[in-house]
Amino acid sequence: MIRRRPLATAVALACLAVAPGSTFAQAGDAATPEGDTAAVVVTATRNAKSVDKIPGAVSVISQPELETQYLLADDPSAALAAYVPGYSPSRQKLSSTGESLRGRTALILLDGVPQSNPLRAGMREGYFADTAIIERIEVINGASAIQGMGATGGIVNYITKTPRTDGTTFAVNVRLASQFRHDNLDWKTGFTVAHKAGDFDLLAYGSTQRRGMAYDGSHRLIGIDVLQGDTLDAGGNDLFLKAGRNFGDQRLQLTVNRFRFEGDADYSTVPANFATDTPTTARAAVPPGRAPANHVRTISLDYRHNALLGGTFGAQLFKQDFTALYGGSNTATFQDIRLAPLGQLWDQSEINADKYGAKATWVRPNLLLDGLEWTLGLDHLRDRSGQRMAGTGRTWVPTLDFRSTAPFVQLEYELGPVTVRAGMRRESADLHVDAYTTLWTYGAQAVRGGARSFSKTVGNVGAVWRFAPGWSAFAASSEGFGLPDVGVVLRGVNRPNQSVDQLFDLQAVVTRNNEVGVNWRGARGNAGISYYDSRSRLGSVIRVNAEGLGVIDRVPTRVRGWELAGEYRVLPTLSATGTYARTDGSTAARAGAPLDLALGARAQGPDKLVLGANWQWLPKSQLRLQATRLADRDTNIGRFAGATSLEEHFRGYTLADLAASYDSRWGKLGVGIDNLTDRQYIGYYPQSVRYKDPLTYFAGRGRTFSASFTRTF
Repeated sequence: MIRRRPLATAVALACLAVAPGSTFAQAGDAATPEGDTAAVVVTATRNAKSVDKIPGAVSVISQPELETQYLLADDPSAALAAYVPGYSPSRQKLSSTGESLRGRTALILLDGVPQSNPLRAGMREGYFADTAIIERIEVINGASAIQGMGATGGIVNYITKTPRTDGTTFAVNVRLASQFRHDNLDWKTGFTVAHKAGDFDLLAYGSTQRRGMAYDGSHRLIGIDVLQGDTLDAGGNDLFLKAGRNFGDQRLQLTVNRFRFEGDADYSTVPANFATDTPTTARAAVPPGRAPANHVRTISLDYRHNALLGGTFGAQLFKQDFTALYGGSNTATFQDIRLAPLGQLWDQSEINADKYGAKATWVRPNLLLDGLEWTLGLDHLRDRSGQRMAGTGRTWVPTLDFRSTAPFVQLEYELGPVTVRAGMRRESADLHVDAYTTLWTYGAQAVRGGARSFSKTVGNVGAVWRFAPGWSAFAASSEGFGLPDVGVVLRGVNRPNQSVDQLFDLQAVVTRNNEVGVNWRGARGNAGISYYDSRSRLGSVIRVNAEGLGVIDRVPTRVRGWELAGEYRVLPTLSATGTYARTDGSTAARAGAPLDLALGARAQGPDKLVLGANWQWLPKSQLRLQATRLADRDTNIGRFAGATSLEEHFRGYTLADLAASYDSRWGKLGVGIDNLTDRQYIGYYPQSVRYKDPLTYFAGRGRTFSASFTRTF
């Protein structure tokens, strides 16, 4: 059962702290006895706190819920779309373009280590680890500075598994999925070793997977995205190790994850035919260039002291190396007549992002005043990101050397049924870029290097009032700190005599999120409703040009929305769940113009309703039936930004899914049916975007059957 403080933002959580990355706040801390929903504790806030004391909240997707969702689709973004009201629909591709949280960008973390690449957001950060190592997902909704830069829409923190019981266990898991058609089998197998003896624990995991093609509801091959990357006709592997040791009140822990996922290059794209309403399909053929791939390595060393100077101290050192290779193309952007005749140069790009940093936090209750808790901390991050042309070695985006240091302070005071929080974080960042030359298509402009500073103090304030048993109300406001996609800005310089330190477009994005809400949590379930208003005076809107490439406009943005969520146990073995999100984002056609344009599909999802029923039909069993409705959306009719049409149309659809599991004495067996009614539909993003690309007009998966088996010994 999902443990959710629904519908709230993390507005007052910016700067809330304890162990950096929440690595040591074990999943057991978040578990509660059945029915005790008021005792749910979350850790994505960098401090384990009961949700009824947080002015604003997180959603927690539990391991059983993840296992159920992964029966339907082994896709992290699909799980977020199913359980988080404000998360937009999954693309079902390696690229996450068009996926957002409350109409803005989410910062993705793995045990507190940043996986997102805000400096050059290639929208490939969603695949960085095998889903089998994830114990739960904690989502903070709304602008937040709690984990630093990039969380203008919220934070998605994936918490990895840790051994819970003494002894040594081994587990083998196998997953199969198919539509029973040609070259359509998906399979994954993994092996886990879990060991716990006294103060020492270790978890090791290795897996390999291969994915075939997929068919839509009309039994046509679904098109493969050979440029941005696809989860079809692909495969990968993961190696994961987590080892920790307790020393009395102290703990030291090392976590290493190495993930690789890449295409098999057996299929090419067949363009859509809009005259006959035929979506993009595929055929057996080798596409040009090397297959798209994601290679990610994450390492963190965590230390915690539970009794340091009367408080709790946590520190984390981390390093993350990310590489995303995109497919080959002879697009006009890649042409250079010095290398080949116009139209004959094929190339492909590759993003490289290397991060390392440190987080330190000290939490001291009852300091100076009984009931007053102080949180002091310091974060440091260095991010070196760039994008090159892998075929010719040319620079598309120069190396962006970003350094950030951020001290913060958070105060929390509890007075009876009221909890008040307020804090500040001082973000001091510098970006250094050496001189570089743009691609020939931009005029081969020589851009002078330089440095820009992005310093800003972001604050938060909020309160929770527990006004009756099981009932609470909150009001909160906080700011998040981010940057536009610096890589997109720099690679598109097409005028002479430009320098990095003079580009207006590189100013920081500061987002303020205000929210109010009411929640109920009782023995039989929970429910809540909230309203939020998120604004940025100098936002970052990506519009798609005639080539299908994104360009940035620096204009104000505003996103408002209502969210509802609830769960009710009708019987001890039967429960019903539901979430609804209505999102209304607006922006301006140009600086100084009114905010009378709706945000496009690249930034905002449609209104979404998800209903589900969970039935425990036998002991140690679970069956879930769920339905998702995406509403019609027609925006910006007859509107333009310059010469670019902004009109978008989306015809909504409803999808139903069914999943069941049974934990027998031989092992745990699961079965799932994705798209139960075999509905034919075009995905939200390809259907909505103004620039209808015949190479990316993808249909969604038709009815898909899956089965999994896990044996522990």
